[in-house]
Amino acid sequence: MGADERNGQKPAQKSHALGDQLSGTNLERAGDHNQRVTLQAVRATGAPITRAEIADLTGLTAPAIANITKRLLNDGLIKKAGRQIGGRGQPATKLVVNPDGAFSIGLNIDRDHIAFVALDFVGNVRSRACREIHFAMPRDVIAFFRAEVDKVIAERLIDIDRLIGIGIAIPENLGRVPVANRPDAYKIWSEIDVADLFSEILPVPVIVENDAAAAAIGEMQFGHGLQHRSFIYTIISAGLGGGLVFDGHYYRGADGRSGEIGYLPVKDGNETRSLEDMVSLYSLYDYLRKSGLDVSTPDDLEKLPPAGQAKVQAWLDRAADYLFTPFLVMNCAIDPEAHFIGGRLPASLIEALCQRLNERLDACKPRIPTIAPLKRAELAVDAAARGAGILPFNDRFLPIRTALMKTN
Repeated sequence: MGADERNGQKPAQKSHALGDQLSGTNLERAGDHNQRVTLQAVRATGAPITRAEIADLTGLTAPAIANITKRLLNDGLIKKAGRQIGGRGQPATKLVVNPDGAFSIGLNIDRDHIAFVALDFVGNVRSRACREIHFAMPRDVIAFFRAEVDKVIAERLIDIDRLIGIGIAIPENLGRVPVANRPDAYKIWSEIDVADLFSEILPVPVIVENDAAAAAIGEMQFGHGLQHRSFIYTIISAGLGGGLVFDGHYYRGADGRSGEIGYLPVKDGNETRSLEDMVSLYSLYDYLRKSGLDVSTPDDLEKLPPAGQAKVQAWLDRAADYLFTPFLVMNCAIDPEAHFIGGRLPASLIEALCQRLNERLDACKPRIPTIAPLKRAELAVDAAARGAGILPFNDRFLPIRTALMKTN
């Protein structure tokens, strides 16, 4: 037996569709990482999987997989799902992720709403609540959060003893970015420690992340990212943001602002404004109000009369014009497999916007060899809240580069 086999690694590794995201390691902290990639292999296939298939995906030896899956079964993170029919020898046991193996809570705080989700271990929403409120103050958010947690506990929607953490998704500089009608007191969001607001409510870790990054990570781990290893994510909510995923890993950038196209300067007539001033829910509401239409929530958009719907279509044309060049530049610079759009813009409008942009991008194909298609993100609805809820799973159980790093 060679050294690789003694350490749980097969002597010759194969190339797999999910690449290094499902590749075992012999580095320090290998036990933690190998357990993470084994769990990811069970989860990412989307169907019951045998230990032999896990070994093939991860490059780990059969004995290593046997030991790891035994621990995961004992911890309740995976469960048995019948046996494989056919083949020689004793039928192999199939394994799946146990939805009740762990739970998390996600909260999205934004300028126009507060959203709460409780997720099980396969990313299903066990409880959801959204309050449409503009410029909610910390006391409003805490009261909303406490009420939803009390409901989850009282109705036993999750096993609170298996709750592993709280994820908070919040726009960067929430209290500082100038927005019409923003009250002066709202700046408190840029002066307080957001994690501290929730750390005493439930005795679990609290992870705070930029809302666009949370949405991109959620799409990576529980959405279209399971089929696409490299993609651009754009979120259209009260503002405009984004994130980048390379080779199955979220890329933060030097200052955690990868994919943040909302700050780009664009021309609005003779005035220079930011791209998020022209493409966001707030910009759409403002556009409609100038036409005499009182709209302040995503639901309002879907209830507009035909004349109002025509105005929305005109805004989508304008939004596609503004997004075309930034999206084309990102496509050429990054060469992604796909580009997803999520957020609180209603699904039908995201799809209509994607169609407009794909038509514009298709016209460039004779000159540009590869252009990634645009499509609506799988986690488009409550993208940031669900992404926030996935952060504790990502931190505790799923493959991340930091799992391979020495820590103090």
